[in-house]
Amino acid sequence: MSLAIRSALPESNRLLASLPHAVVLLEPGQLIASVNPAAEQFFGQSLRRLVGSRLGDVLTFPDQRLLERLNDYETPVSAREVMVTLKGKGLRRIDINIAPVADTTGWQILTIHDNSATDALGDDSGGADTAVLRGPEIMAHEIKNPLAGIRGAAQLLARKVDERDKALTDLITSEVDRIAGLIERMQKLSGRTAPPVEPCNLHESARRAIDVIKAASGEDENGEGRRYRIIEEFDPSLPPILGSPDGLVQVIINLLSNAIEASQEAEEPRVTIRTRFASGLQLHTTDSGAPLRLPVELRVSDNGPGVDLAMRDHIFEPFVTSKKSGQGLGLPLVRKLVRDMNGRITHERDDATGLTHFRVHLPLAREMSRRELRRKLTP
Repeated sequence: MSLAIRSALPESNRLLASLPHAVVLLEPGQLIASVNPAAEQFFGQSLRRLVGSRLGDVLTFPDQRLLERLNDYETPVSAREVMVTLKGKGLRRIDINIAPVADTTGWQILTIHDNSATDALGDDSGGADTAVLRGPEIMAHEIKNPLAGIRGAAQLLARKVDERDKALTDLITSEVDRIAGLIERMQKLSGRTAPPVEPCNLHESARRAIDVIKAASGEDENGEGRRYRIIEEFDPSLPPILGSPDGLVQVIINLLSNAIEASQEAEEPRVTIRTRFASGLQLHTTDSGAPLRLPVELRVSDNGPGVDLAMRDHIFEPFVTSKKSGQGLGLPLVRKLVRDMNGRITHERDDATGLTHFRVHLPLAREMSRRELRRKLTP
């Protein structure tokens, strides 16, 4: 390698900071000597707080055999699909690689790939869920036509019965409308054609959604009429994203509504909506195989008790709900809308702060345009 090329190489610290996977440098005794930004994000702690801590204090390995192998400073270890406990964040399923640092006795380098996040950001298209929801698409006409007839008959009966029986005809009409609405929502979930995407302002969609929420709750312009707080933490430097403005509004309305409802049990209900850059996330698309980055994050957080532990891995599946009157279609619809925009959505409970986070990761408009240009130029 020539001296000119060698001098142009980035510094090692900059290379580590660019890696999307968590990297931890361990000194003898498995004390944390340094971490890269991805590791700070994984542990939910800053470099300053992590340095000097024992690895076992922030990451617990229940498998004793694996722990013994990690303590062997001279032997490289690779393990896949390992269940660990991350301090303050609960269980995680990770891939790990640990190796000795050359010519430095007792020092090790550890890399961590968080599969819990990858599952939620994965490349699957939700095909299994979509298949479950295709039933209404097939039966829509068979069901909607009789429903229309039942509703019409109930309206005719309402003109002939006395007031004490009118409540029954009203019940029939309202139930027919409810069932028709349910079928319509399920049809939206099973739709094969994704709506077109375009460059759009994420903050405009967010503020429109917030206005809808406020109007639905009867809140006036001064915030009177509600007992919860919506805190906005927007990064004004974000460029346009690629998405559907109407789809984004619907996604944010659903997430905010769920967060507001979930936080009602808190002494001071609080919902935060935040936007920021989140480097390192990318989705490998299926059409050309080219990687598409998802650097913009929209996060909706609440200080409610969180989703029941047994349901956390299934909240984006149809008909899964903890609400007494819920139908379990809101979050599946949100996931489909996000995926239609080439984005991904994740859920996380942070027990250390008592907050529940829903994160939506989206592509930049300029990133998609570059990708389309590359595809057109490729022979």
